[in-house]
Amino acid sequence: MRPSEMDGDGPDDTHELSLRWSGRISLTQRILAVNIIALLMLAGGFFYLDSYRSRVVDSRVEQATREARLIAEAIRAGRPDDRDALILRLATETGARLRLVGADGTFADSRRLGLRNFVLQDPDRDWYDQRIARFLDGVIDTVVAAPRPPLYRDRTAPTGWDEVKLALAGTGVAATVWRAPDRTPVITAAAPLTRGTAVLTTVNARDITQTVRIERFRLSVVLLVVTLVSVLLSLFLARTIVRPLRRLARAAVRVRRGRAREVVVPRLPSRRDELGMLARALSDMSSALRVRIDATEAFAADVTHELKNPLASLRSAVDGLASVKDPGFQAQLLAIVQDDVRRLDRLITDISEASRLDAQLSRAKFEPVDIGRMIAGLLDQREARGAERGVRFRLDDHDEPLVALGEGMRLERVFENLLDNAVSFSPDDGLVTIAAEADGDELVVAVEDDGPGVPEEEREAIFRRFQSIRPAGEAFGQHSGLGLAIARAIVDGHGGTIAVEARGNGVAGARFVVRLPLADAT
Repeated sequence: MRPSEMDGDGPDDTHELSLRWSGRISLTQRILAVNIIALLMLAGGFFYLDSYRSRVVDSRVEQATREARLIAEAIRAGRPDDRDALILRLATETGARLRLVGADGTFADSRRLGLRNFVLQDPDRDWYDQRIARFLDGVIDTVVAAPRPPLYRDRTAPTGWDEVKLALAGTGVAATVWRAPDRTPVITAAAPLTRGTAVLTTVNARDITQTVRIERFRLSVVLLVVTLVSVLLSLFLARTIVRPLRRLARAAVRVRRGRAREVVVPRLPSRRDELGMLARALSDMSSALRVRIDATEAFAADVTHELKNPLASLRSAVDGLASVKDPGFQAQLLAIVQDDVRRLDRLITDISEASRLDAQLSRAKFEPVDIGRMIAGLLDQREARGAERGVRFRLDDHDEPLVALGEGMRLERVFENLLDNAVSFSPDDGLVTIAAEADGDELVVAVEDDGPGVPEEEREAIFRRFQSIRPAGEAFGQHSGLGLAIARAIVDGHGGTIAVEARGNGVAGARFVVRLPLADAT
């Protein structure tokens, strides 16, 4: 397994499968879909209403069963002369139609006694709102698969009903739920009265349907309002997320195509969320990319200019060799050719290192490096090679180790370049002083020489590529002008700084100061 996969950066087959279908849908549609799913869950309240209606109907069936039993006991306990008045009063209080049924048919009926409290509604005469309500009842009952009671039809001989048969047989109280033409429930219950007779109660429980419809209407209003608010919030969320992403995507496409010299990536300064962070990161990235491209173009132009000089000199010398016959002249031209070749080799080597430096530092693995010991080793090597023009070195450091995180070879190149620069500017028998110490969380290395110093207006320019202020009397072309630029690039890659300043107390010379983070501080 590759390291990238172990670290979680490699492809994840599970994620790829989960995004195989959703990745083809825009963010706006996905946001709306997620909110619609939440609304569908809220719409599940209609299923709850059906369950609620079933519980209420069951409760009313139990109530009708108890009432039928109590009515039968009350009629049995009353006097026969008071039976009709008692039936009317009980029918009025319960809201049910009461019938006393025998084996030969009905022998007492609250309706015949003049009380018409049980009247079924004719659905054909209802207003349109009731028709819409019944239509919705049918649709919802079909969706939730609610059981459909049989249609109620009044009978002149109710002894054919099952609950009446059970009551006439004296086996107990029974009840049945029916469906009225207007879809409201009708509940019939029968209880044994005397041997061979029974009490039959019939009630049209319209209140159950009205209660369910009222709750359904309230739920529908809530669902409608929530749907409207959810859609508006979804559109607002999509607008605040998708539109900035599209702007950033269009800007990224323009940057990729490179048709515009200055592509402005929106920074979205008013946003403090992740999109704002992304926009500012992309803007900074495009700006850094533009600076890198400009630097590359300038570097290419500088390389071309720097290579043309030795090539022109080399061409002139080679052309002269073909026409010059004087051995002395030929020797001079050969010396020029050799010098130009060495100069080109030095230029190509430094240019190659400078061009690859950033990429190599980005991949480098930093390790603890004792800077004091490194500088001491560099000075020992120089002493072993012999002093150049009698220039001496002095190292001022402390006994404790000065450790920084970095790449040892690159940091050696920094201090080698600084020492070479100090030697080239020092007078004969001069002194180069190197001081290393810890300053808070930083390691500070200062390289001082006895040379003429660097003018204040040139202290930044000398770190640019191919910028060089050489000492008087030095042969032309001995340096590529990339040493200090390479040193700055290496120090910047290690999170440090390098600068030049004048020596203190009015002493002549230059003082180069390198600051690097201490290993303990990082």
